[in-house]
Amino acid sequence: MLVDDFLANLTSFYMQAIMYKYVLPEGGNGMVEKFKNICKQYFSNGPKAAFIMSLVVVGIVVTIVSMRKTVVVVIDGEEKNVVTYKRTVEGALKDNRIEVGQKDKVEPNLDTNIGNHDIINIKKAVNVEIKVDGQQVDILTAEEDIESMLRAEGINVIEEDRVLPSKDSRVHDGMEIQVVRVETKTLTETQPIDYNTVVNKDDNLANNQTKVVQEGSNGEREVSVRVVYEDGKEVSRKIISENVVKQPTDKIMLQGTLGVLNLSRGAADQTLYKLSMQVRSTAYCDTGNNGNHITASGTATVRNPNGYSTIAVDPRVIPLGSKVYVEGYGYAIASDTGGAIKGNRIDLFFDSPSEVYNWGVKYVTMYVLK
Repeated sequence: MLVDDFLANLTSFYMQAIMYKYVLPEGGNGMVEKFKNICKQYFSNGPKAAFIMSLVVVGIVVTIVSMRKTVVVVIDGEEKNVVTYKRTVEGALKDNRIEVGQKDKVEPNLDTNIGNHDIINIKKAVNVEIKVDGQQVDILTAEEDIESMLRAEGINVIEEDRVLPSKDSRVHDGMEIQVVRVETKTLTETQPIDYNTVVNKDDNLANNQTKVVQEGSNGEREVSVRVVYEDGKEVSRKIISENVVKQPTDKIMLQGTLGVLNLSRGAADQTLYKLSMQVRSTAYCDTGNNGNHITASGTATVRNPNGYSTIAVDPRVIPLGSKVYVEGYGYAIASDTGGAIKGNRIDLFFDSPSEVYNWGVKYVTMYVLK
């Protein structure tokens, strides 16, 4: 009975040595004293007690040695060898005062049993700033890349969204990350089709005059547009299809071609001309005894400062019968010809030789009238 009690107390002592810190060096003195008290309680001091005590001490030492483990702790790539008597990863880390933050990643898991020479990997969480959905969020993360971090934080990113930097970028301390929400919509719009203005030349109008023949009107079309929004703001739009509902009607205008010769201040006295040219002008008069000279057109020569006088021209340049205005001479009708009148030469009719003499030869501008 005495032996049974001794063995029971010894077993309890042995289990305490295994379960608690008495097995550690700082707890060794307490264990020895407790063991001595057990032996004194059941045995007198003597060889037998010493022998039993030796056996128990050997057993405790063997147990301590078997529980001692050397493990490698790798923190952010830096290795550290530590000794532990604890059974789990968590115990080994606490044993060596290695703190693990809430977001730190530990492999294997904290509750995993460890053995001698096992490796514990710890990745410390870093501070990251995320801008998403109009908010700025500061988080701690120990994920390797941005994609894993977003997934771990429950931030949903669809294929169309843009992530800056890219999702496969490695996470580092102080990193700034932006998630741009991209939305694409297809809209149907009604757009006007501008009408064209068609200008036709008109030889009956002055070149400073226009006339509207037909008013224009816009057409109409339905357009399908693909619009892209980033964080709710439109960034682009592209026409993907269109259908003309109404064709536009052209505006048609006439633009005059005739030059305007202002011979007086009144607008009513404007004279329209088809063309103008620089000519060499000479003068002639009727020297016959039978009245006025008959022109090549069959009409009598005439000098009328207030109306139309007679001039001779080259019909290949100025058709006979053309009405003209000669600078310094006045209005005239091209009704005569002359052997020396070729090209841009004209001969002006006067009533007297003195007028012919006074005119002489002049280079003037002649206007062919409408």
